[in-house]
Amino acid sequence: MSNAMIEARDLSKSYGQVDALKDVSFEVSRGEVLGFLGPNGAGKTTTMKILTCFIAPTGGTASVNGADVFDDPMGVRRSIGYLPESTPLYTEMLVLEYLEFVAKMRGYTGTEARKRIKKAVEQTTLGDVIAKEIRQLSKGFRQRVGLAQALVHDPPVLILDEPMSGLDPNQAAEIRELIKEIGRERTVILSTHNLAEVQVTCDRVLIISKGQLVADDTPEELRERSGKASYRVTVAEDEKGDDKRIRDLLGKVKGVDRVRARTADAKGELIFAVSPSSSTDLRRELFQAAVDGGFVLLGLEKKAEGLDAVFRDLTTGEAGEAKKLEKKKKATAEDKKAEARAKKKARDEAKKKGEEDEEPEEEEELESQEEAVADSDSGSDADSDDEGSDDDDDDDDDDDDDDEGEEKK
Repeated sequence: MSNAMIEARDLSKSYGQVDALKDVSFEVSRGEVLGFLGPNGAGKTTTMKILTCFIAPTGGTASVNGADVFDDPMGVRRSIGYLPESTPLYTEMLVLEYLEFVAKMRGYTGTEARKRIKKAVEQTTLGDVIAKEIRQLSKGFRQRVGLAQALVHDPPVLILDEPMSGLDPNQAAEIRELIKEIGRERTVILSTHNLAEVQVTCDRVLIISKGQLVADDTPEELRERSGKASYRVTVAEDEKGDDKRIRDLLGKVKGVDRVRARTADAKGELIFAVSPSSSTDLRRELFQAAVDGGFVLLGLEKKAEGLDAVFRDLTTGEAGEAKKLEKKKKATAEDKKAEARAKKKARDEAKKKGEEDEEPEEEEELESQEEAVADSDSGSDADSDDEGSDDDDDDDDDDDDDDEGEEKK
């Protein structure tokens, strides 16, 4: 028998030309608290609505506790407690009245309804406000009432969409602890874009971006995927209070990219944040630099890159693109040189060819000029001949006139 309480296979959802989900597949096991992360508009709420049978997928399918969203939607609804982002409350009702209404909607009345309401109230610690109107409650207690309505029918699966939205830090911490407590007995999907919630609440993380799953790991594994860590170096301040010498010594350690001074926690201490240029562990080298430099090392702490940096990398590609560009620059240096050489060679060949092409053109131009001159000379000779012919004709006319005169005499 499969241990999966939720199974999604190639889920897709389109709204006209917009693809809200693209072939999303995942499983959630019994007793697991899953963080469903993603930026706004990534497809989190669409997935939640498909799993709770509010909307149907365009493609693929899903099942909850063995019930298929197409074949047995009522079975899915019975297995799920759902808290949407906007808590569905009738604020004019008392808390008890509202929970009785929800129990009746779920098909429970009488003793069975009272027993289930009592258990939900105990799980969400609503006993002190059970007789108050919902509109009189704080945002934190309203979220608790929303959780209670999702627990009345004692479902094996809880789906919570942004349950800490709009809560102050104290209220959020209370709801977070409540979710962890509830998650010991149930499968929980926590949809959020708050990374702090995920790190302290969830066993596993799914990250969705632009309708596609881009990560499926534990929070620790996701941080390790980033590779690079940072180091916090604490040293004793020397008599001169010269932190520049220490910063320079740390900066000369092989593998160190940047050293920045930080505000000290106590008097007589200097704190430096050391950023590595690669994923190599530099603690041994930093310790040796302290020994060689003659300064007292009070603390050396390695810190993994935060989940927020990994989230940005996976959902926007900023960090990843920077790494790719750096790698590409190194990898293509020789290619660029070869390309430059090839371009130079091509230019030289083109120049040489151009010079060769110019010579026949010059010869043709000279020939054309000579032909033009020749034509001009021919034209001049012809004109001269014509003029000479005209003169001869005039002479002939004069001779005829002379002959006519002699005959008259």
